[in-house]
Amino acid sequence: MSKTCFHCGQNIDAELIIFDEKEFCCNGCKSVFQILNSHHLEKFYELNKKSGVRPAAKDPSDFQYLDTQEIFDAVIEFSDDDLGTSSVTFKIPVIHCTSCIWLLESLKNIHSSILYSQVNFTRKNVSITFRHKELPLSELALLLTNLGYKPVINLETSEKKDVQIDRSLLMKLAIAGFAFGNGMFFSFPEYFGGDDIWLDKYKWVFRGLMLLLSLPVVIYSASGYYKSAWYGLKNKIINIDVPIVIGILVLFSRSLYEIITDYGAGYFDTLCGLLFFMLLGKMFQQRTYSALSYDRDYKSFYPIAVTKIVSADVQENIMLKDLQIGDRILIRNQEIIPADCVLINGDARIDNSFITGESRAISKQAGDRIFAGGKQTGGLLELEIIKPIDQSYLTRLWNKDIFKKEETGLDSITNTISKYFTISILGIAVIAGIYWYGISQEKMFQVVSAILIVACPCALALSAPFTMGHIMRILGKQKFYVKDTLVVERLAKADVIIFDKTGTLTEAASASIVYKGEEISVFDIQNIKSLLQHSNHPLSRSLYQYISIENGYYPVENFEEISGKGFSANLRGVRYAIGSYSYVASDVGVKEQHNLNETAVYVSKEGKVIGKYVFRSKFREGMEDISSRLATYEIHILSGDTEGDQEVLQKLFPAATLSFRKSPEDKLSYVKNLQEQGKNCIMIGDGLNDAGALKQSNVGIAVADDTHTFTPASDVIMAGESLGILPKILGLSKKSIRIVKTTFVISLLYNVVGLAVAISGNMEPLFAAIIMPVSSISVVAFTSLSTHYFGRKIFRKVI
Repeated sequence: MSKTCFHCGQNIDAELIIFDEKEFCCNGCKSVFQILNSHHLEKFYELNKKSGVRPAAKDPSDFQYLDTQEIFDAVIEFSDDDLGTSSVTFKIPVIHCTSCIWLLESLKNIHSSILYSQVNFTRKNVSITFRHKELPLSELALLLTNLGYKPVINLETSEKKDVQIDRSLLMKLAIAGFAFGNGMFFSFPEYFGGDDIWLDKYKWVFRGLMLLLSLPVVIYSASGYYKSAWYGLKNKIINIDVPIVIGILVLFSRSLYEIITDYGAGYFDTLCGLLFFMLLGKMFQQRTYSALSYDRDYKSFYPIAVTKIVSADVQENIMLKDLQIGDRILIRNQEIIPADCVLINGDARIDNSFITGESRAISKQAGDRIFAGGKQTGGLLELEIIKPIDQSYLTRLWNKDIFKKEETGLDSITNTISKYFTISILGIAVIAGIYWYGISQEKMFQVVSAILIVACPCALALSAPFTMGHIMRILGKQKFYVKDTLVVERLAKADVIIFDKTGTLTEAASASIVYKGEEISVFDIQNIKSLLQHSNHPLSRSLYQYISIENGYYPVENFEEISGKGFSANLRGVRYAIGSYSYVASDVGVKEQHNLNETAVYVSKEGKVIGKYVFRSKFREGMEDISSRLATYEIHILSGDTEGDQEVLQKLFPAATLSFRKSPEDKLSYVKNLQEQGKNCIMIGDGLNDAGALKQSNVGIAVADDTHTFTPASDVIMAGESLGILPKILGLSKKSIRIVKTTFVISLLYNVVGLAVAISGNMEPLFAAIIMPVSSISVVAFTSLSTHYFGRKIFRKVI
């Protein structure tokens, strides 16, 4: 059984560090433990064992730019030089439990210059007040990083956008709640007053107050339902809000008629209560999922600042928005290219996987053009800006009109059924009205009112949102975050799944390495590993980590390197060459066929190619049998990459259609062509190169190894680790439709019985108003129990 780290709980795969009789996976976790112990914060581990976050090993210079005054002013929320205090809010995506909250709110115990800190768990933010003269902002960010809580600082977070809250919905809910509570209070005398003379004398006062309370509810709080019903009718669709509006108006009109004619007290309290609970459901859904951003902006991908070269000896950090054409900037390893530029100096190895889907780092030479959005994976680069940010390739790709799609929300299962429901109820009411008109006009009005009240589709309106809302909560626990309830319905209807390859089916940061060639002796392997230490190329570093043999350092002679191609040297009297096929072959005078579609590092010894190390994409866990578990779906795999992984993909997805070298526009067109054939498509991707296809598809799922970092606009944000349980997720979405249909049957049975009694003239409108919410409560209870049962059954754990 593998050992786990005392701090972060992750498996200890590499080195085992023992300190204070505890086991740690790295020096970072051990250091955090020491910091917490030295400041008497051991309670962190009592609150939630092994809940720490493994610190990232980063250079302290990462945050130096935050001390530049302009950048400091952009990030800080409040600063007072006289008091020497400032306040800042950092976004920290890795906050995940009570221990995280407790530790971050105990920062003042770790550093005396921190005065106060408070966590907003829903938004993954921490607000910190500190003495900026004693603790620079860069050191505060570094302190958080060393604790494992690295803040996300980019162009989007620096803009300090106010959180958008739908205040109109909040106001509607407050008015409906106030009217409901007070309306119930004023209606008590009608229900329980009996023959009390005083209550009978002042009943007009109570009824008048209930009428006044209901007016703002009917006029303002219900206005959203009126607009939705009108929008549906304009589009020639009878959505669920049409019969709801009819029910509201009939209930209000009947109540108004009763108090004017002194026939009864009306049903204002029932009307206010129904609207209150429907608005409450909307508010709950809105607030629960406001923490995740599904419509991402390209600014969350860009850094907040860059290093500008002022002169040969002077550099300065400037805001990204201040970059001008002609400026020269420095880009370090793992940094994003912020604008289209030309390479002036440096060994450029650009990873464009997020933009184009190409998984291999591309070598660039001085004078070559580099597009915005690429990531440098080598040494220091000097670049010259040739286009402003808002005209760069990345920004133009993001803002393309063909990558945008309008959604009406008129295709839900509820709206489909409500069309027939509304027509049927109105037809029954007309027929019953005609029948009773010839018998008694007063009875006719009573029967028609009872029919329209008892058949108000509140149970229908609540069944789908409550069912889908519970499903969204269950899926959220599986790190599958759905934008809204309509997405769950579209998931259940899908019959085609389209996967992007790079970063979706594969792990973007990992690759498997396979050696092919002659058997290599221990002597040669030791020499090769020693030689690899002299190269800063990403493939050389990966290969150095892959070769696990223990050896000392062997001196190198006659070292030669061609940037981006390869290098050669003499070690212990033997000449070796390591690099691309073209470099190694030319070095030894060999010209043979090789696979252009694979990423490989070739090795030669004394003028002879002895083998190659092939770098293959590492596919995510759970991909081995996912094809068989998705047998009912038509599978397509699109990639902007070459055919290098075609053989592996054919084994993993034998029935899938594979397409390579696809541009972003090609992917969008591919999805559109499938939809024109009547297919309902799910597109699963991770990069901006997938943005158009994600928007065009019926359901766009953005895969992210960190669900709070940059992902394209989408309907779903899905953690990469959850891709293996996709069949279970789709199975649960289909179960949700079955649950909704079952609730419709329950509601239909209730309506059939209620309508039969109402048509016969044996149901008073008062009784109809009382049993109407009973059906809604029964539907809500059924959906809650059913979704909980299926959630536990499918995912085999407590939901």
